[in-house]
Amino acid sequence: MKLLSLLGRNLLRKPMRTSLTFASLAIAFLLFMLLQAISDAFSGGVSLEGMDRIVIDSKYSMTDNLPLAYVQRIRALDEVEMVTNMSWFGGYYREPRNSFATYPVDPVSYFDVFTEQRISTETLGRFRDIRISAVASEALAAQYGWEAGDTIPIMQDIFPQESGSWTWQFELAGTFHNAGGPLLLINYDYFNEAVVGWGKDQVGWLVARVADPAEVDATIGLVDGMFENSSDPTRSTTEDEYRRQLASQVGDVGTISSMILVAVFFTIVLLTGNTAAQAFSERVPEVAALKTLGFSDGSVATLVLVEALALCVGGGVVGVGIALLLEPGFNANLGGMIGSFDMTGQSVAYALVLASLLGLAVGAYPAISAKRLTIVEALRER
Repeated sequence: MKLLSLLGRNLLRKPMRTSLTFASLAIAFLLFMLLQAISDAFSGGVSLEGMDRIVIDSKYSMTDNLPLAYVQRIRALDEVEMVTNMSWFGGYYREPRNSFATYPVDPVSYFDVFTEQRISTETLGRFRDIRISAVASEALAAQYGWEAGDTIPIMQDIFPQESGSWTWQFELAGTFHNAGGPLLLINYDYFNEAVVGWGKDQVGWLVARVADPAEVDATIGLVDGMFENSSDPTRSTTEDEYRRQLASQVGDVGTISSMILVAVFFTIVLLTGNTAAQAFSERVPEVAALKTLGFSDGSVATLVLVEALALCVGGGVVGVGIALLLEPGFNANLGGMIGSFDMTGQSVAYALVLASLLGLAVGAYPAISAKRLTIVEALRER
């Protein structure tokens, strides 16, 4: 109990210094969890959700469109359970800063393919039957206060209407649940009817649900083989891999994350090590007093080492805890781009082991010094 009391007093000797060091450690381990989750998303295996769907895009550039006729040709394959078409619509709501993902889609097939995006039967019926309709994700509708029946103007910067107008207006049919972030879906039939001539009967990409996930590679080869010698060849991949490739265009995210982690922890080791060394130098006379009172060399060294461990592990636990609390929000906003954004139990274990090793590393030198320090030497430094 005496050792625990001494431990608490020593940690609180310089409250400001201890608090700042503790906060630095917590932030470091928060970054560790976030960057580890991103790194895992890019380097991990294919998720079940990403394996039973394939994305069919233009072979040469994602900015090239595909003929609308491809939808029926792919749908006729026995290996494909369902296929839907999507296009990037762009634009913004009232002001350029109010931009979000907007896709022209076929109402029925879209929700048959993306079954995790839940929509009521009534809302889906209105979306299907009202040509100028749109449906918004619950988060997007809540953000702008939209309700069913509202007219939503979208200012375009890619697709003008055949009439020459750059402002599209849609009637909100309702909302749907989407865990992947803000999303507005518009009725493709209306888009195809109203868009300028060069944009008609084209789609940006297709997403197909395969009949047998175990045969996904064979299905990809079959689809791409159908259009290999056409004027619009395709390049297909699993949805999970497509998301990674899309986000990887900014660079090797896994390597970038690792480099950031190394830099962060190198800085934290220097900071915490310097703090531990400074704290020990201030307490040299007290070490002598403890040894004079009968504390052994081993118990004094243990006390110094446990202080460093408590500081590092405590900061690690708080940082990991904050990261886990933030996980749902990050998953909602990044999941649509990189797939599953999960902070696994393995990452938590890595973080706590790393915190323990960090504590041992920064506390080793002061602990060894405390063990070797004689009473006479300590009193001389007073």
